[in-house]
Amino acid sequence: MAAAVAATVTAGPAASAEAAPAPASAGAVRAPAGSASARTPVVFVHGYLSDGVTWDPAVAAFLAAGYRPGDLFTYSYDFFGSNKTSAQGLAAFVAKVKADTGADKVDIVNHSMGGLVSLWYAKELGGAADIKHMASLAAPHHGTYIAGLCTVLSVSCQEMSPGSDFLKRLASGDETPGAVDYRTWYSPCDGVINPFTSTPLKGAVNTLVPCETHLGFLTDVGLLTQVASAFKG
Repeated sequence: MAAAVAATVTAGPAASAEAAPAPASAGAVRAPAGSASARTPVVFVHGYLSDGVTWDPAVAAFLAAGYRPGDLFTYSYDFFGSNKTSAQGLAAFVAKVKADTGADKVDIVNHSMGGLVSLWYAKELGGAADIKHMASLAAPHHGTYIAGLCTVLSVSCQEMSPGSDFLKRLASGDETPGAVDYRTWYSPCDGVINPFTSTPLKGAVNTLVPCETHLGFLTDVGLLTQVASAFKG
């Protein structure tokens, strides 16, 4: 059972905010000195049992696609706590990124439970006004039955369980609010998001990947490059 739960994401405690690829302490997110980048800053949001380090392959892919280190930021949070609380932290993090970079909006890339944190921020906390693009990789937007393995451990898993009040709230009304370009990537080979069709959102560009494991979404260079290219629009 523990192995199945751990398979959802890369293991490791998370509680701080970081500017990718070099970590920075919470409240100290800052782009390098120099002229402002023409690119919208990207905020990466990890999933359950994970932290900002899980995004290292994605950061490398985005740098190869032409982003600067000062364009890329990782948000880390207490994955055992409520996704609502984590979304409030994301709101503060985005505000800090915008202030430090001078950007009007950010792009968000999330994986797994990070999709719930990101969508709650966008839909329930007014975050859609501050987001240009949102890419969700293997996110359990409508829940996953695998969460039943960890509901006794954390409220976040309770919220991630199909039929929870949290998910009912997210699914009510417009699933993709605001002028955000919502995109999702999902796969029948996921193995963790059950059913795998939990990821697509009404109103989003939903991409079915023929066969990708749950953790494979974090390391597939071709897919991550595809996400970076989608953010150019």
